[in-house]
Amino acid sequence: MNWVQRKIHLYNVTFGLYMLDWWERCTFNVVVIVLMWFVLRYITQFFKRYVWEAKLF
Repeated sequence: MNWVQRKIHLYNVTFGLYMLDWWERCTFNVVVIVLMWFVLRYITQFFKRYVWEAKLF
């Protein structure tokens, strides 16, 4: 097993994905990706609104 395969295996075991079917695993991964996208989007909006504008004054 190389490093990437070990990390994927660790991810599957940590979140219990190893016992799911392939379509359930894909659904879970899509939900995680969408949630991470929302988090990153709102973090960047926060920094644009409050942190970077505060440096201008």
